[in-house]
Amino acid sequence: MNYIVALLYLFLPFTEEPLDSIVLQGVDVVASMKTSDVEKGAYSSSNFGRVDLENRHITSIKELSALAPNFYQPDYGSRMTSSIYVRGFGSRIDQPVVGMNIDQQPVMNKNNYDFDLFDIASIQIVRGAQSTLFGRNTSGGAINIETLSPLVFQGKRLTLEYGNENTIRLKASHFAAPSKRFGWSAAVYYAHTDGYFMNKERGENCDEGDNISTRLRFQYLPSDAWSIDNSLTIGFVDEGGYAYRNYNPETKFLAPVAYNDACSYQRFNLSNGLVVKRFFDNFTLSSITGYSYTDDRMDMDNDFLPLDYFTLGQYQKEHSLSQEFVTKSSDDKPLKWLGGLSLFYKHLNLDAPVLFKKYGIDNLILKNANEHFYHPNGYDLQFRDDTFPIEDKFVIPTFGTALYGRLSYAVGSFEFTAGLRLDYEYSFMDYNSYANLYFKYDKNSNEYIPLESRFKGDDNLDALELLPRFSVTYSREWGSVYASASRGFKAGGFNTQLFSDILQKRITDDIIGNRTDNDASATVYKPETNWTYEIGAHISPFKDELLTISGTMFFIDCRDQQLTVFPKGMSTGRMMSNAGKSHSYGAEMELSSKIGPITLHGSYGYVHATFKNYISGNDDYSGNYLPFAPSETASANISYNIPVPRTLANFLILNIGWNRVGRIYWNEENSLSQPFYDLFYASLSWEKGHFGASLWGKNLLNEEYNTFYFKSINNDFFAQGKPLQFGLSLHLNL
Repeated sequence: MNYIVALLYLFLPFTEEPLDSIVLQGVDVVASMKTSDVEKGAYSSSNFGRVDLENRHITSIKELSALAPNFYQPDYGSRMTSSIYVRGFGSRIDQPVVGMNIDQQPVMNKNNYDFDLFDIASIQIVRGAQSTLFGRNTSGGAINIETLSPLVFQGKRLTLEYGNENTIRLKASHFAAPSKRFGWSAAVYYAHTDGYFMNKERGENCDEGDNISTRLRFQYLPSDAWSIDNSLTIGFVDEGGYAYRNYNPETKFLAPVAYNDACSYQRFNLSNGLVVKRFFDNFTLSSITGYSYTDDRMDMDNDFLPLDYFTLGQYQKEHSLSQEFVTKSSDDKPLKWLGGLSLFYKHLNLDAPVLFKKYGIDNLILKNANEHFYHPNGYDLQFRDDTFPIEDKFVIPTFGTALYGRLSYAVGSFEFTAGLRLDYEYSFMDYNSYANLYFKYDKNSNEYIPLESRFKGDDNLDALELLPRFSVTYSREWGSVYASASRGFKAGGFNTQLFSDILQKRITDDIIGNRTDNDASATVYKPETNWTYEIGAHISPFKDELLTISGTMFFIDCRDQQLTVFPKGMSTGRMMSNAGKSHSYGAEMELSSKIGPITLHGSYGYVHATFKNYISGNDDYSGNYLPFAPSETASANISYNIPVPRTLANFLILNIGWNRVGRIYWNEENSLSQPFYDLFYASLSWEKGHFGASLWGKNLLNEEYNTFYFKSINNDFFAQGKPLQFGLSLHLNL
């Protein structure tokens, strides 16, 4: 219905009027309904504007790690693995701990979180449980991204960039507003890199890549009572990966990248979002409609060794549709309110084929079977073929709906806020895992016996959650102080990566005639929930924001924490498991100051995140640190607007920055860890008239550090962070 209304409005006439404002009846028509100032100050957030992002040459959300305290998005070697950790919590696979919204549209698939930033107006990173307003998978926070509005900015923008390792970026965009009431924009982006890591076995860089994306947006204000905003984004990624290095825990030697089968990741994604607002005298009604389609393909040498163990594929096609209605008061009365109804539907088709090769068949299957069963009984199990595939096919639809509301009441300098969300979702998995092979176990026989093993069935899970939030804010002319408590929700799911291990066991059982029927209930993991408690302050003791300070202390009580587990022994899979209880406490601080031509910004985050109660098999990890998330983050940035004659430049800005991250524990045992590491970056930006240039560098001291650890077939692997990067950007603004 919203699309029909929008199309009708396109044909309504509009008159040519000068562009002076997009504020109607005191309401900003491009503002989000949820992140405006009704609850200003009652949460911990970091905000980055367009100029700041471009001057610091920030091209992805990953590069905001440590700039926002206790926020960490490492580079795991592929855009598919977009893991984010906040305040000690996160997950490597499946459900994220942080939600993402682009122009108010939720990004429903975590695989789409990692993309290159261009024409971004602002990024807000909100930490702490945000599930009352944003729903599922925001137990750690939310990332709210606003792209540049054609009703705010008009003109043409062109950027040409070249960096080391033949890294190229091209950006072109056009923003137009033929009238005060209509604006449109079109942008295209292309990037290429030859990669930074050599695969010694294949004699080529493993992380080369190309990606291209385009964005079309129109905004129309038919009258003072209506606004329509539609944004269409299409993107394609084609890249290599993964720069994983084998680690010997006895010798402490980290070998070069060396695996024999090519790895790659391709992703096509399309998303369209339509926001229609109706402004009444005392409230605003908004309809937010989103559709997205993701088609991605990962191929991986899953043993990451120069041996023919096995390869893994993961091919996904997902459609998602979301609809949200939000209404919010817009008057200046002491009582303010917000309410909403949210619905979504996702339909995922997933194929995850595993191809076992000669070395893998001999050492993962035949060796174990012969040593424990056949050889003691005088037999010798053999397979006819040097390879055999295991096919894993899944169909996973998910439906969710929620009803939520928030009330805020001001009494003098105090503002009391209470919110509640009733959230329900249901997910269903239809699975079909099968393999065909020929075997024999009689040494004297020349005939192979055909065998078809199949594991087929379905399972489901659902969750009904009450997600309250409470806060109180005390505001004065110097700033505000707040306290809050909120409940977060992270959805459960299915361990699809475990099915190849299940079928391997079934093949063995079928061969020896010891079939045991079982279902996939063991592959279901439960939702993760938490309570987040905060006290904090936002202080501006001087006028004109000469100095602003934000500080927060928090405590998080988490139940059923979701953890990525690598089964022991020669297992090939990994799974999500629920720990018992986890606690996290810590503090965050941000400081910014502008003194003449100098702008300073600093941040620091500390977190102490441990298992309160986690027993896995015979191992008790209670009291150990949570893996994969840093205990501290710190950053400092100085921006100096160098005084130069106007005949030489509109501006000449020098940016120098430092980020520090550590310590990161890599496993539940806390036996491996990444010590603190420091990354320095700098840029020099010049602009004169319509032209500009920027010289930039990242990881200037070429620091070596690891971003990820995992086990596969009882081998240890690390992913290394990117080395020194530098380049030159040329800009044209008309």
